[in-house]
Amino acid sequence: MIRSRISADKESEMKEQDITLSVIIPCYNEAKTIETVIDSVRNCGVTNTEIIVVDDCSRDGSRELLCGRLREKIDQLVLQDRNMGKGAALAAGFKHATGDVVAIQDADLEYNPKEFTRLIKPFLRDDDRRADVVYGSRYARGEIYVVESYWHAWGNRFLTWLSNIKTNLWLTDMETCYKLFKREVIQSIEIKEHRFGFEPEITAKIAKGHKYRIFEMPISYYPRTYDAGKKIGIKDGFRAIYCIFKY
Repeated sequence: MIRSRISADKESEMKEQDITLSVIIPCYNEAKTIETVIDSVRNCGVTNTEIIVVDDCSRDGSRELLCGRLREKIDQLVLQDRNMGKGAALAAGFKHATGDVVAIQDADLEYNPKEFTRLIKPFLRDDDRRADVVYGSRYARGEIYVVESYWHAWGNRFLTWLSNIKTNLWLTDMETCYKLFKREVIQSIEIKEHRFGFEPEITAKIAKGHKYRIFEMPISYYPRTYDAGKKIGIKDGFRAIYCIFKY
């Protein structure tokens, strides 16, 4: 598949106020950042925003915060009975989404929710180039970014390369958190992976049949360290390789 470069800034017959953005925030032990993330999403600049937080059985006080002081800031709160992983939390959140477009926001501070105002633009077109899926790429340079670990970046690029071979897509960042979908698209797909295997799984499934219009846009990125709470590890990388071939 040849990736065409289409400007997301072209005029559209639809306006941002015409759509609702549902933002799914999976949360596991993020008591230090969850309030800041929720506030950032609420003030992201998209007029109609639905915030859905899925607590994946946190044990650091996150759940108590979400059920208590932060509850009024959340439109829908989903509580997992046991820790199941990011993929399972997202699958639970997707089922509750009511907006026109559904986005993913991690409960840390690596991604800036103000980028949603740009990332929803391809969904606003009222022609045959209207997006079904938008990926925010950390490697399609053009926005500010913090230089990350060489090996972590190399691992992401390798997984993207391998995924592209299998899916016949031309992505620069398959592993990105910022994936946005038309609600009917994401709710029609069964998610089986419970952890970080979600990323290659969903990419493979939206690529099948090439029936969806997929856009990719540059985003800013501020990676945190493992000491600061980053959770993905090398075993997740091996699982991602398995999922690329499986799906």
